[in-house]
Amino acid sequence: MRNISPTVKILIIVNVALLLLTSLLDRLGLDLTRYLALYFPASEYFFPHQFVTHLFMHGGWAHLFFNMYALFVFGTVLERVWGQKRFLVYYLVTGLGAAALHTLVNWFEISKIQEAAAGVINTLTPDTFSAFVSEYFSEKVNIDAIDAFVSQWETAGSSPLFLAQAEEVINNLTNSAMNVPTVGASGAIFGVLLAFGMLFPNTQLMLLFPPMPIKAKWMVIGYGVLELALGFYNPGSNVAHFAHVGGMIFGFFLIRYWQKSTGSFY
Repeated sequence: MRNISPTVKILIIVNVALLLLTSLLDRLGLDLTRYLALYFPASEYFFPHQFVTHLFMHGGWAHLFFNMYALFVFGTVLERVWGQKRFLVYYLVTGLGAAALHTLVNWFEISKIQEAAAGVINTLTPDTFSAFVSEYFSEKVNIDAIDAFVSQWETAGSSPLFLAQAEEVINNLTNSAMNVPTVGASGAIFGVLLAFGMLFPNTQLMLLFPPMPIKAKWMVIGYGVLELALGFYNPGSNVAHFAHVGGMIFGFFLIRYWQKSTGSFY
């Protein structure tokens, strides 16, 4: 711990403490994630403070370890170059920027689901119901149960009971899309990675997977392209890829602003 810079040390301690507290309160029946994770603004669970507090929450020890390890390795260097105040400002700005882009992307995705749900309800049949669930919620529902329900519906014909049940399922699934919590410092961590790559582009780093050396600038570019591709081609995953991209974008523009106003990163 003696090698960790002051702000990074405090951030790591807060993140670890909150995960411990979350685990403890969960055993007592209190879900801290419900109050501190980031929810979609239209969700009944949303509070404005979540844009900040979600940065200090994590989904488990593995999630926490990789984020805090990257913060220790790269954040310590940045804090010693920039100083405590500038590093903390950068960390929070990139974290908030990541949350903003993630929320914007969620708004487009949820709006699309809501529009599709309204169209399906107006022309509700076993086929349209099954197609809607398969397209938007195939990874979040029991497909076998949905298929069994559709099969029973087809056998029963135009039954008002099945129509009402199908509409209820569609509404519940659409609402559930707004109630998915987002946790983690990953957006700010990707901002930290970008800053390290910009300040020390030719520094040789050793990857864990695969174990090979790579210059910092190529690692940052590679991560950015990968996260952008995954954001477009794997939008339904549990990883907030556009939050990672958002952290890098806001970090880039903040660094450029500092360069323009001071002539250097310092």
